[in-house]
Amino acid sequence: MTVTVRVLGIDPGLTRCGVGVVDVEPDRRVTLVYYGVVASSATAPIEERLHTVGVGIEALIDEHAPHAMAVERVFAQHNLRTVMGTAQVSGLALRAAAARSIPVGLRTPSEVKAAITGYGAADKKQVQTMVARVLRLAEPPQPADAADALAIAICHAWRASAPDSRTADIARLTPAQRAWLAAERGTKR
Repeated sequence: MTVTVRVLGIDPGLTRCGVGVVDVEPDRRVTLVYYGVVASSATAPIEERLHTVGVGIEALIDEHAPHAMAVERVFAQHNLRTVMGTAQVSGLALRAAAARSIPVGLRTPSEVKAAITGYGAADKKQVQTMVARVLRLAEPPQPADAADALAIAICHAWRASAPDSRTADIARLTPAQRAWLAAERGTKR
């Protein structure tokens, strides 16, 4: 029996929250379902901005019925306002998933970049290009926040279904998946 897994990726942001939904087959082929951003006005009070983003995330969950959600893990930044807004939006996404019993994975930026491009320090253009290639799109998804959300969703699906590193059929993996598997093997030594 073939089981397609639908994953909603969230690139949390208070002004532009990137969102992307993909369907992933057992052979790791990925199909685009939806991508975009949930935006809030930078001039609105914080509580209204959070409400707008929270309602947007909930609407996407209800419309696309994902089996799993992946959220970019908040990491320390020099700009406290940016990290606070990112953390608050992450909390909204986690709450919305919990309310619907959707399992969530938190993915670091370098983990996502390594899964998609094979290089954990890839730049945004490289990520967008590989997301387009994986999804068989003529152009990279825009804006970058949406492409990042798709990359997060793809990474999560591939990581969640990653073969055991001792028994992986390397020939069936993409170059990015092979690079990730090699990196994973290196960390287990």
